[in-house]
Amino acid sequence: MEKHERLRWVGLVFISIAVSLIIVDSTIVNVAIPAIVDDLGITSTEVQWVQESYTLVFAALLLVFGSLADRFGRRRMLLIGVVVFAGSSVLASLASDGGALILARLAQGVGGAMILPTTLSIINATFRGRERGIAFAVWGSTIGGMAAVGPLLGGWLTTAFSWRWAFGINIPLGVLIIIGVALTVAETRSDRTERIDGVGALLSVVTMGSLVFGLIEGRTYGWWGVEQRPEIGDWTWPFDISPIPFAFALALVGLVAFIAWGVHRERAGRSTLLALRLFSITSFRNGNIAAAVVSLGEFGIILALPLWLQFVLGFDALQTGLLLLSLAGGSFLASGIAGATSGRIAPVWIVRIGLLAEIVGVAGVGLAIGPDASWVPLIPLLFVYGVGVGLATAQLTGVVLADVPVADSGAASGTQSTSRQLGAALGVAILGTVLFTSTAGILAASLDDQGVPAAQRDQVVSSVVDSAGAAISGLAANPETADAADAAREAFSDGTRYAAWTAAGFLALGLLATVSLGGAAARPSEREESGREAEDPR
Repeated sequence: MEKHERLRWVGLVFISIAVSLIIVDSTIVNVAIPAIVDDLGITSTEVQWVQESYTLVFAALLLVFGSLADRFGRRRMLLIGVVVFAGSSVLASLASDGGALILARLAQGVGGAMILPTTLSIINATFRGRERGIAFAVWGSTIGGMAAVGPLLGGWLTTAFSWRWAFGINIPLGVLIIIGVALTVAETRSDRTERIDGVGALLSVVTMGSLVFGLIEGRTYGWWGVEQRPEIGDWTWPFDISPIPFAFALALVGLVAFIAWGVHRERAGRSTLLALRLFSITSFRNGNIAAAVVSLGEFGIILALPLWLQFVLGFDALQTGLLLLSLAGGSFLASGIAGATSGRIAPVWIVRIGLLAEIVGVAGVGLAIGPDASWVPLIPLLFVYGVGVGLATAQLTGVVLADVPVADSGAASGTQSTSRQLGAALGVAILGTVLFTSTAGILAASLDDQGVPAAQRDQVVSSVVDSAGAAISGLAANPETADAADAAREAFSDGTRYAAWTAAGFLALGLLATVSLGGAAARPSEREESGREAEDPR
């Protein structure tokens, strides 16, 4: 234990790299998506599911693995998660079609759900007082740095080799993390030995799965009346009402049942998947609400930008990575600034400044988007947006967990991570729907104005939307459809613009949500450590 006490700051580096493994993978996938579309021929719906399959499983299992880590060992869970994540990355790199890639991403989500809450839980259990604020800032700064590497590395690997190498890079990173964590991080666990809440876990998966399914597939199957009937083998959806309202109803019932079940178990003195009692802590309750709304705005726009840059402006993956480097660079710089100001400026004010910068940046990007847009104004706007992400991310986690007892750190970390991932999942689903629905509607109207016959119009719209924009270059190469290609570029640009402004709107809601975080505004150095339960690190 004394050895690990001396090495805990070194261990923090490997812990941060472990969570950065998730960030690198996400940024690489965003840059590589257009190449995957070209190579595997996946549809726009599959594009969303490549992102959502990972995020959905990730969000649904965070609470489960956060609680399991508390009981069976946080370092052990972290190491298992890295192995699962690296192994599933191999499967992703070998995928032969969209379905195989989506399955591999599901497995990656399992590994990611083991990693993220565990890293936060280890930090919360290892550091105290002002050191905890510094540790969270280092955690955020490392994420920012790896986020800067991700787009550039992914762009280079995709352009110079193949998108498959973008997943293969997780293998050496995984090996480095396993060795580093094993040597420098002490094992810690809670004294609690209750069984995991299996019913709660099932209800959380059903709720998340049905909600995200409804958001993504609504434009395919119809939001109310059925437009396309789902088929599974020989079975076909038999009703005239779309399955989407049923999915949303199931999500609502699942949420109510999840809360009711948790309250029942707490009253019976039994463990729950979600520590509902923690929501009596003002900073924890309000911080989770803010985290969910903020993540909804932050991560959804990252789906649309690489598609627009490559399929409308004609960037390759490396150029896209270089442009997004300005965003990640701003995030890295801001995370460092947030760490340097730890103990001097109230964390909640850093979060608010960050959100304001994000709103300015993403709204400005929306204004700059167009079929003939220049990349020059995008760089400072994305940099400002990245500064906001870095400031908000580095401190919001600390605000949420500031007053949580150490014995509950795993469950609390899982809860706040779930809030973020729920927001991210909804962001990709909602902003992806805004992008593709807007593109389809605007393109159809434009082709109508050109006098294009209805059958040909529908064919062009379907090809552009189903390919997530990849079909635009093919339309441009054919003189007979060159005008349709111009209309498609305009429509896809408008769709991306509306997605950016929708993201800005959600970030504004997140900023408003931080008004209720006044109770968490005390400087970290002034917070009392009283009331925190002793841990037995083993």
